[in-house]
Amino acid sequence: MNRNEADWQEPIDRARPSAARMYDFLLGGNRNYPSDRKAVEELLKSAPSSRELALNNRSFLIRVVRHIARHYGIKQFIDHGSGLPTQSNVHEVAQAVHPDARVVYVDNDPMVLGYGRAVLDESPNAVILNADMADTTAIMAGLEGRIDLTQPVAALFVSVLHCVPDRDNGDPKAIIERTVDLLIPGSVVVVCQLVSDDTTVRDAVTRLMQQQTGGKWGRVRTEADVHDFFDIDRLVVEPPGLVDVTDWRPDAHAPARQATLEWLEFGGLARVV
Repeated sequence: MNRNEADWQEPIDRARPSAARMYDFLLGGNRNYPSDRKAVEELLKSAPSSRELALNNRSFLIRVVRHIARHYGIKQFIDHGSGLPTQSNVHEVAQAVHPDARVVYVDNDPMVLGYGRAVLDESPNAVILNADMADTTAIMAGLEGRIDLTQPVAALFVSVLHCVPDRDNGDPKAIIERTVDLLIPGSVVVVCQLVSDDTTVRDAVTRLMQQQTGGKWGRVRTEADVHDFFDIDRLVVEPPGLVDVTDWRPDAHAPARQATLEWLEFGGLARVV
């Protein structure tokens, strides 16, 4: 596999927050700007558990990738909306189980592309693809020579679909359906997203994030919405079902329990049949 070929398509707008950089700040990273940190301060007013939620989501990603590699034997991963590199990235977790595992990260945030290219220069079996996660056609074209779709694949949509609006064929369920159509039996799909049963929280956070990111946001949804995402032919949800990701096959590491439960990261893993 060639080194990654992500190209910068636009300059980084430091004045406008991005979801990727806000998430980086919540994880304790340093790849963010004052605008991102200010936006997080505003977010914490409506959703004070956001930092713990972000940490638990990252822990879930690590657990689910390790589980897929070990228990399903899958060696190919497509990480949609991958975000900024951090510790224990998908390729590192997967390659700890299968050294020849291949990972394609998909993102179109200029800063993610730049840092991703730098991090992945030393990883010949990992690449970052410059594409919108809703553009399945472009993603599939970018997989050529990197991911073998005649073999099982793990498609990851971890904490990204709340960035996708409900419109046209770009809505979250349509994206998942198009992806499933391209996967052979034995593949898996992982989906989780931010949910709340509190209408006030959903509306406040959705409005804040849409304003802060210049409309590059979808919405906080409900658990019922996530259940609907998995209501697709050929998908069978695997145990323990759809849950708060903190409770998805927890390991020995103590979770960063949320002091408040105004919102959760909710989802799970489904097998393609």
